[in-house]
Amino acid sequence: MRTFKSLMLLCAVLAAASCVTINVYFPAAAAERAAEKFVDDVLGEPREDSLLIDPVAPSPNAMLALVGGVLDVLVPSAHAQQPDFKINTPQINAIKSRMAERQRQYLNDWFDAGAIGFTNDGLVSVRDRSAVSLDQRRNLESVVADENRDRSAVYREIAVANGRPEWQEEIQQTWAREWQRNARPGWYYQAPDGSWKRK
Repeated sequence: MRTFKSLMLLCAVLAAASCVTINVYFPAAAAERAAEKFVDDVLGEPREDSLLIDPVAPSPNAMLALVGGVLDVLVPSAHAQQPDFKINTPQINAIKSRMAERQRQYLNDWFDAGAIGFTNDGLVSVRDRSAVSLDQRRNLESVVADENRDRSAVYREIAVANGRPEWQEEIQQTWAREWQRNARPGWYYQAPDGSWKRK
């Protein structure tokens, strides 16, 4: 009788695990690869492994991704339901193109000067207005606002392109880490506590 109860409990646990296949967890590894390509395209230079940092704390959903990986082993159909991570749509490419142009035209120089920095939430912030000339300050504010509008839009578009609008926050945090990892020496980035650090 005891063996029968143990067998029934095991069956119940396996049945519960198999139900998880209908949930699609955030594909962290695929998102990181996509973020690396996107950021490289915008910044215009390949990632230097020797300059890698991890200033932004891991997403709380990293544990969910780990659990999902374990379930992939236990329940292979969970992996089969994972979509490809898409970052190549006309809307995303149009935003990326604007961002790359803005990066070359303005942002590289302002990052170099220390006027702006990467925030810990995947945006750009004015860090020191006095690092640019008086005649550039109004333009600085306007360009940074345009950049942040595009960044917010692209995180939303990537989530929508993947059929998972609820992934927007995880996408934004994944991109935040990638922007900071790809910062050039001398550029500023924001630590998880909000303080500015120089790479």
